[in-house]
Amino acid sequence: MICVFLANGFEEVEALTPVDFLRRCELDVKMVGVSGPVAVGSHGIAVACDLVAEELDLSQVEAVILPGGMPGTLNLEASDVVHQAVQACYDQGKIVAAICAAPSVLGHMGLLEGKKAVCFPGFEDQLLGAEYQDAPVVRDGNIITSKGAGTASQFAFALAEAFCSAERARVLREGIQWQA
Repeated sequence: MICVFLANGFEEVEALTPVDFLRRCELDVKMVGVSGPVAVGSHGIAVACDLVAEELDLSQVEAVILPGGMPGTLNLEASDVVHQAVQACYDQGKIVAAICAAPSVLGHMGLLEGKKAVCFPGFEDQLLGAEYQDAPVVRDGNIITSKGAGTASQFAFALAEAFCSAERARVLREGIQWQA
């Protein structure tokens, strides 16, 4: 299962765009509530999660996606379950993805050392050891990072390509009439 962790204060577009697009690719995507069964985004949108963090079986996690937003990113970083899932995926070469402020969590964990990465402007110094890139989305090995809400579609397409194929991502773009 692909886990999208939702903590109170998450950025709604950054969380729900990947969930929507990856489910269109028929992937098993679960919204995992760090703050309980309902997470409230930074703009007041409440989202019912598929499961809560305490119910997560780490052996079933195939990838982790961290949306940004404040204070959502700080709430993600405070979660032991998030840290365990991120570290397990990273150690096993599985996809670890983060957008906006959330790449800071990966930076603080030491996972961006020597990696190319991007984040929301102003968080660059939190990408400890990373080679900052000025791009909407950056993939370096099993790490995918993105800038923010305005790049959420591109982030989701990069995830679709990583999990499926470039062709599947192209079909997804066409299906939703996305234009660059």
